[in-house]
Amino acid sequence: MIHSAGVPKKRQRTTAARRSSSTAGTISSVSDITLNEISQNLERPWSMAEERPSPMADEGPFQEEEEEEEEEAGPHFNDAGTADVIVRLFVESGCAVESSTGESVSNSEVDVYVHSEILRQSKYFSALLSERWMGKGKGKGGEVLRVNLGVAGSMEWHVRVLELMYTKDFAGAVSGASRAVDLLGVALELLFEECVRWCVEYLEAVPWTEEEEKRVVRIIPFLREEESKELVARVWPSGEESCEAMLQGLVWSAMNSYGNTAFVKAFVGKILRDVSSRETAKRVLEKAFARSLKTVKESLEDYSSPVFRGDHNETEAIQRLNLHKASTNGKHLLWLVERMIELRVADMAVMEWSQQHGFTADLQRAFRDDAWRNIVPGLPAVILRCTSRLANAVSSGTILASRHVRRKLVEHWLPVLIVCKDNVSPTNKSFYLELEETFLLIISTLPMSDAQQLLQSCLCFSTRNVEDCPHLVTAFNTWFRRAARPLKPDSFFHQ
Repeated sequence: MIHSAGVPKKRQRTTAARRSSSTAGTISSVSDITLNEISQNLERPWSMAEERPSPMADEGPFQEEEEEEEEEAGPHFNDAGTADVIVRLFVESGCAVESSTGESVSNSEVDVYVHSEILRQSKYFSALLSERWMGKGKGKGGEVLRVNLGVAGSMEWHVRVLELMYTKDFAGAVSGASRAVDLLGVALELLFEECVRWCVEYLEAVPWTEEEEKRVVRIIPFLREEESKELVARVWPSGEESCEAMLQGLVWSAMNSYGNTAFVKAFVGKILRDVSSRETAKRVLEKAFARSLKTVKESLEDYSSPVFRGDHNETEAIQRLNLHKASTNGKHLLWLVERMIELRVADMAVMEWSQQHGFTADLQRAFRDDAWRNIVPGLPAVILRCTSRLANAVSSGTILASRHVRRKLVEHWLPVLIVCKDNVSPTNKSFYLELEETFLLIISTLPMSDAQQLLQSCLCFSTRNVEDCPHLVTAFNTWFRRAARPLKPDSFFHQ
C-alpha cells in the first residue's frame, strides 16, 4: 500500500521480478487465428499485422516482388512465416478476462508470432532466451521456440506491447492517462525500457482524474528514482508545511489581491471547510487574525493620536488614509472571525478580543469625533459585528471561554457599544439591541460580584418605555433573585 505520509520505497526492477509461471518451452507450428479473434474484440486503434494476407496465400504474379520488399523492410509483427519465437499468452487460473472497453474476451489464450531480434528490446525476453538464440535468430536446428507467458487479466496490453516493439507507435496506442498506465504496467513487467520511458513522459505531461491518479501512485514504486522524480513531485508534498503555506497564500490573496473579494472569500471559505486538518486551518486563521487585528489597531492608534507635521492638508490626508486602512482591514477581520467561528477554532480570537483595553479606548475617541462619518461611515458597524460574532459564540457555548475572558470581553467592549449608540445613526437599532442582549447573557454567567459591577454600566440600555427593554428587566430580575437567596453555611460545601 502507498501511504501519503511519504514517498514509497522503490522496488528493484530486475528480470527476477517476472512471475515464475512464464517459461520458455516447446516447438510447435500454430496458426495465428487466435490472435485475429482477440484483436477484433479489443478494437485495436491501428491495423494489426494479421490483416495482411498470409504468406501462404496465392497473391498473383507480383507475389515474389512483394515478398522481397517485405524482406528488405524487416520482420513484421505476427508473421508466422518468418517468426522464430511463438509467445503463448494465457490467462492464469482464477483471473477474469476483460478488455479495456469492459467487454469480456472469449479467448483464454493466444499465440503471437514474433522475432528474437525484436524481443531483444525487452530485458526480460533477452534474459529468458539468451542461451537459446543462435545463428540468425533460429533455435537449434532452425526450431521455432515457444514462450509461455501468464497474464493476470486481459491480454490486450501484452499484445499491444509486443506489437509496439515493431511499430514504436506509442502515441497511437495511447488515448489517455488510464491507457498509458495499462501500457506502463506491462512494459515494466517485460522490462521494455523504451516503452517505460515514453509512458512516464506521457503521464508527466497530461492531467489525470482522481482514479487515474490512484493508479499512478500505485505504480510509482516500480519505477526507478530518476524515472519517477517528476511524478513524485506532482503527487507528494515537498515538505510537511506545504498545506499550511498554501492556505496562508489563499487567505492572504482573498483579502488583498482582488477587487471584488466577496466571491473569492466565499471560495476560500469553502476550501477552509473542506481541508482535512482542522489544526492546520486553525493555525492559518489565527496568524491572519493577529496580522489584521494589529493593522486595525495601529491605524486607529495613529488616527487617535496623530503626529502633526507639515501643513493641515497633509495631516488630513494621513488621517483619511488611517481610517480607510482601519476600515478595509476591519472587513477582513470580520471575515476571519466568521470563518473561525464556523470551524470552531475561535478560542484564541475571543481571548485576544477580550484583552483590547487600549484598542477600545482608541475606538471610543475616534467615534466621538465626527470626521469618520464622511470617510468610513461603516467602520463602527464592522467593528461591532466582530464583537457581536465573538460574543454570540461565547454566550451560545460554541466557544468555551473562561470567567476572566467573559468578564473582560464585556468590560472592554460595552463602552464601545454605548458610544456607538450615542454617536452613530439609529439605523442599526436592532443590531445594537441584539448585542445588548448578548452582553447581558454573558453577564448572567459571571459570579454575582462581577455581574453587580457590569449591570450598573448597562443602565443606558433602558428606554422611555420600560416594556421596550425586557432583556434589561430580565437581567436585573435574575440578579436580584439570586441575591435574595439566604446565605449557606460553610458546611454546605463539604456535604
